[in-house]
Amino acid sequence: MLGGSLERPFRVLGIQQIAVGGPSKAALRKLWVDLLGLTAVGTYRSDQENVDEDILRVGDGPHAVEVDVMEPIDPDRSPKVHVPALNHVGLWIDKLPEAVDWLTARGVRFTPGGIRKGAGGHDVCFIHPRGDANTMPLGGEGVLIELVQAPPDVVAALGG
Repeated sequence: MLGGSLERPFRVLGIQQIAVGGPSKAALRKLWVDLLGLTAVGTYRSDQENVDEDILRVGDGPHAVEVDVMEPIDPDRSPKVHVPALNHVGLWIDKLPEAVDWLTARGVRFTPGGIRKGAGGHDVCFIHPRGDANTMPLGGEGVLIELVQAPPDVVAALGG
């Protein structure tokens, strides 16, 4: 599983987002919006994902980065979007399906759900924080990593 060509059929173009969780979205907004000056651009709520989040942005156009501030709908239910506080890092990917296929063939473990629409409307999938020694040995080494399909303007601007 770990062998094969290292010539990747995709590129990581940059940071798309970071997601920060806490028991109170209001407290997170106080820091990120009121004090640091990020712009609120949307909201997302999902009972299935146990998340109530505000989507914030810093920067403009294809160089913008999201900061998603999240609180759990039910703090006692999983997933616990507030534990750890730095919930996940999102990466812009130029060819998401190719990336998922290539990484899977090399033993990378993904979370259930496959490629799907994310809160920002882009196709996304997640590399599991931990590998599974029996089937898919590679994971995010403790970090949940979101792979995000970059739209054409981001690919053009960041793709080089």
